[in-house]
Amino acid sequence: MALSGALFLALLAGAYAEVPGCKIRITSQALELVKQEGLRFLEQELETISVPDLRGREGQFYYNISEVKVTELQLTSSELHFQPKQELVLQITNASLGIRFQRQLLYWFFYDGGYINASAEGVSIRVALHLSRDSTGRMKVSNVSCQASVSRMHAAFGGTFRRVYEILSSFITSGMRFLLNQQICPVLFHSGMVLLNSLLDTVPVRTSVDNFVGIDYSLLKDPAVSASHLDMDFRGAFFPLGQGNWSLLNQAVEPQLLEEERMVYVAFSEFFFDTALESYFQAGALKLLLVGDKVPRDLDMLLRASYFGSIVLSPAVIDSPLKLELRVMAPPRCTIKPSGTTVSVTASVIIALAPPNQPEVQLSTMVMDARLSAKMTLRGKALRIQLDLRKFRIYSNQSTLESLALIPLQAPLKTMLQIGVMPMLNERTRRGVQIPLPEGIDFVREVVTNHAGFITIGADLHFAKGLREVIEKNRPAVATDPGASSTPPPSMVAAAV
Repeated sequence: MALSGALFLALLAGAYAEVPGCKIRITSQALELVKQEGLRFLEQELETISVPDLRGREGQFYYNISEVKVTELQLTSSELHFQPKQELVLQITNASLGIRFQRQLLYWFFYDGGYINASAEGVSIRVALHLSRDSTGRMKVSNVSCQASVSRMHAAFGGTFRRVYEILSSFITSGMRFLLNQQICPVLFHSGMVLLNSLLDTVPVRTSVDNFVGIDYSLLKDPAVSASHLDMDFRGAFFPLGQGNWSLLNQAVEPQLLEEERMVYVAFSEFFFDTALESYFQAGALKLLLVGDKVPRDLDMLLRASYFGSIVLSPAVIDSPLKLELRVMAPPRCTIKPSGTTVSVTASVIIALAPPNQPEVQLSTMVMDARLSAKMTLRGKALRIQLDLRKFRIYSNQSTLESLALIPLQAPLKTMLQIGVMPMLNERTRRGVQIPLPEGIDFVREVVTNHAGFITIGADLHFAKGLREVIEKNRPAVATDPGASSTPPPSMVAAAV
């Protein structure tokens, strides 16, 4: 009985699971590019290691090692890979660190000092970033596990007391190796939990697109990691800024991502585009009013030539400014098929003369059904749409006779839309909407593919900015408590061997 109850609850939860409107897949093809940029960032982070001064005494010799700085990271083997189910792992083996420090030696009344270069060899580092969804729907590094070890140290001492240093070198290098082992993981833990999360904070979650609508890219669940890719399911819904939420129920086909040949794939369902159209409609943005000089000159001449020959007008108003009002009557709908993407629109069209300080003279009122083709492109991080008028018809909602009378206006009104309205629409859609990627990363060499109910875009990635540049720009203004977030538990730091 308990088993059947649990099964029922599981089925019920599945029935009400929210369907994503947008999906992104990062494949293993992208990891080499990400690794190269990540290793540059890692080297810069290791250079911030602060090693405590090393002081000691051996017989009558007193020594002090200070100002220890990591100067470079030399790699022989490194790998970045996905670790099911939620981790991204960087593995470095047999690397070496260039180190510079100041030496001081006191023997009775004799003193020796200066700077010296050394190397930490046989360096092994394994860092695993655990990725999850936080309470705001943003992807975060929720934990960092780290193991690091230095096999051996080498320092070429010189100067007056070179032979003395050679006697003391085992004590000094063993101590430095121990201290260095203790410092690598805390630096990398802070880099993951604080600095990389500041990079992820640049990914838009709920943000405005323009003055009318916003976009919600909240993650619906934790990222899913397999051995070959990382998948993210986003809500992918627009909303009117005045309402702060969307009202359209997602009944669209769930987009599917199956390919792995490119670095990244993005999928959008019909729901994604329908919420945009619905939101602009709810915000009152799907209307156009042109009066006088706002009407393109070619369009003004075309309409006057079409109407003035068939309508008797008073000489007092015949030269009045022309008024064109186009208002969408219901939210447009998007249809995605393998053959292409279309948008269906129904709108009212009012054409009138607007004499100053007099009632306007209505020339025509009609209903317009239009079908627009939509071509999607991806530039940088912006999804852009180019609209083109494909099918068009006008009719009267009053009578069939009136509809027949409007047939001669079909051609001039279609021309009106093509030369006067479509350029304005495309000016808006050309601005595009940002895809949920961090700042500094862009799409290149994209290919758009239509499916039944959704589109996919395969592309490669390009770092337009370095990780360090973006992180420094977005570094948290208030220092985070190092004991709370940037220092790993003792078990995460490998002991010196």
